[in-house]
Amino acid sequence: MDRIETINFHEEKDVGGIRFCAYNAGHVLGAAMFMIEIAGVKVLYTGDFSRQEDRHLMAAEIPPSRPEILITESTYGTHIHEKREERERRFTMLVNDIVNRGGRCLIPVFALGRAQELLLILDEYWGLHPELHDIPIYYASSLAKKCMAVYQTYINAMNDRIKRQIAVNNPFVFKHITNLKSIDHFEDIGPCVVMASPGVMESGLSRELFEMWCTDSKNGVIIAGYVVQGTLAKAILSEPEDIMTMTGQKLPLKMSVDYISFSAHTDYQQTREFINILKPPHIVLVHGEQNEMQRLKSALVREYEENSEDIKVYNPRNTVGVDFYFTGEKTAKVMGELAIKKPAEDNILSGVMLKKNFSYHIFAAEDIPRYSDMLLSEIHQKQIHRFTGSFSVLQNMLSHLTGSVPEIIIPNKKLRVLSSVDVSVDKNFATLEWSTTPENDMYADIVVQVLMRIQTMSHNDMKNVSSVPFTEYDHMHFKECLIEILQEMFGEESVPKIFRGEKLFVAVDGKKANINLKNLEVTCEDEVLQRMVQAAVSRLHNTVTPLDMSKNKN
Repeated sequence: MDRIETINFHEEKDVGGIRFCAYNAGHVLGAAMFMIEIAGVKVLYTGDFSRQEDRHLMAAEIPPSRPEILITESTYGTHIHEKREERERRFTMLVNDIVNRGGRCLIPVFALGRAQELLLILDEYWGLHPELHDIPIYYASSLAKKCMAVYQTYINAMNDRIKRQIAVNNPFVFKHITNLKSIDHFEDIGPCVVMASPGVMESGLSRELFEMWCTDSKNGVIIAGYVVQGTLAKAILSEPEDIMTMTGQKLPLKMSVDYISFSAHTDYQQTREFINILKPPHIVLVHGEQNEMQRLKSALVREYEENSEDIKVYNPRNTVGVDFYFTGEKTAKVMGELAIKKPAEDNILSGVMLKKNFSYHIFAAEDIPRYSDMLLSEIHQKQIHRFTGSFSVLQNMLSHLTGSVPEIIIPNKKLRVLSSVDVSVDKNFATLEWSTTPENDMYADIVVQVLMRIQTMSHNDMKNVSSVPFTEYDHMHFKECLIEILQEMFGEESVPKIFRGEKLFVAVDGKKANINLKNLEVTCEDEVLQRMVQAAVSRLHNTVTPLDMSKNKN
């Protein structure tokens, strides 16, 4: 019970990205239908509901938003209920006839729901007919007292009629009805009305009273709600000659049996009007007998086909799933530093995309702690390798490979490569330390390769490496190589052999591609030629440029 959370009608809740909201269903006091939204798809689950206001309950609400899927009950299929006033008149007349002929009137009901509606009707009818005041009405249920306490408390959840009446007196404090705890407290001495649970009469007080009274033709039973197949309440509606008691004894059925539906389930007319207002594209029928569900489905399909409306109706068997497919755009909300700058067409937005439940957000990596539950962490790595080579040889080889002289932290002991990886040499070991990033991991791999290469070098090889001077990037050499490559690609006549400055061009079949050697950009009206030349320039530059220059450029 400690995990149950109470909510109010119309209060929207969000649990794990699933939103839901409760609406009044009009079935019993507190009955609710739920609008559930998952990833933008709305599903309305009605449960048991009624669109007809009665003496104390308001009619089921119409949710303000249209669902994509409606899961609705189909209890009564295509049946249509009689008007409330007519069925109340018929009900009170039946009760009156039974008690006036000296009989006992049994009304099997469930403790909560229709029982309270019938009690209101009987109490009012008895109040208008003084000749009936000597005939007692009993409400027999072990839950009767608790149920009535609930109804007397939550007047605000009922219809306007009850709210107006409560200003004068509480309608659920009955003048002509007495609670009956058990059959031991019942004196069966004459005409009376007993409302007893359960409504299906399979056991309990309603079954005991039925077996006591069924053999007397003066008595009568009124079935006032929906009953399911396989129950005694359903069986006696066909008026069999005899019935079987709970002890296995056969008894003749002589008491009158009548059926008046006070069931607070929608009929065909209510269901159809409800669907016409909401117009969901998908309808799933549940809570009904197979034949009734099929009749309702056929009627709905026929109606919407005549109106040329694209509404699909499903009536799956129990435990059989129904698959729905929805397509829609996924949108992401840009937040934090990335949201400061106004977006421009063709600009690439780079950041971290976070999916939380069914929402997407994009923000800079630095904003992760601000807009998510995640924390930024920095991983420091440390590796130790066997190294018996010279510190100077290591420094020289790293200089040639990276294009920059490593920073000396401690002379002949420690250096820093590309401002990222610290290399310490002590005795016969080299220790690498760095903060993990994709680039730094790559630089660390290069240092490891250099250490392993030095380990396999002879003493003379180390001398030769130490004697080779370090040279910086040669831009002129890059230009010469580029001319040779372009001539091989497009022909010698397409590329000038001599040029000045940082401008070069390639001319092919009257089309000209201009190359800016300063920023390595290629412009050309012909898109195919532009891509070919740009690829040649970029690949050559990456090949001849040391690592640190490539890093600075990117």
